[in-house]
Amino acid sequence: MSTAIEIDDLSFAHTGADLPALERVSFRISAGESVALLGPSGAGKTTLLALLDGRLQGWSGRVSVLGAPLDPDRPPPSARRPDTGFVFQEFALVERSTVLRNVLNGRLGRMSPLRALMGSPTKHDLEIARTALADCGISDLAERRVDSLSGGQRQRVAIARCLAQEPRLILADEPVSNLDPARACEILALLTGAARARGATALFSSHQPDLARRFAQRIIGMRDGRIVFDVPTSELNDNATAELYREVEPSPGIGLRAVS
Repeated sequence: MSTAIEIDDLSFAHTGADLPALERVSFRISAGESVALLGPSGAGKTTLLALLDGRLQGWSGRVSVLGAPLDPDRPPPSARRPDTGFVFQEFALVERSTVLRNVLNGRLGRMSPLRALMGSPTKHDLEIARTALADCGISDLAERRVDSLSGGQRQRVAIARCLAQEPRLILADEPVSNLDPARACEILALLTGAARARGATALFSSHQPDLARRFAQRIIGMRDGRIVFDVPTSELNDNATAELYREVEPSPGIGLRAVS
């Protein structure tokens, strides 16, 4: 089976930070896997996902995404960008635009430069966008403005936009942290199910062990920028999660790590 993500000895520190956000991180994810990054706030989950998305530079180590190495000094070439989709915690939608137009934004990387500049989708682009809307159960919202939607509906739009991109890898940063438990289960079922149906790899972050167990095949525990465990979901036990979330008393004069 091919490898979707390969990381060896990755370290990264945000500018001005006293402590690294990621420290000697190593793991591999096979194509088609559904994997959860589990850990408390400040564990490094968001930083790791942003780095895999090509938005961070200045790191050390070796990182390969979909068979192509990332460069620590520059973003990935634009031709490779559409193969990795990202679902943001805060949705990152154009609030005053329609649902369909937001989903079509996921097609921009697949359009010719002129069509992307003019915002002129082809019939094929429209078909893919409408299929993504249907898969996310929001076809009836296509002409609604995003700012009229609920949080759960907005996250469905964000996932549909990602699916319209036709990615081979889906990264999702705390995609259900703003939703109630019932909606959270619906959204993670949609996200992981859509990835599986398309043969795509899914890597999502969460701070909720129960959701990670339910929707991931494998769970990578992170704390203070390091990998604490990396196990199949069936092998994750309560002792491991308790240790992951244990509180640490700060030593006098030493602050706790706060970079996420």
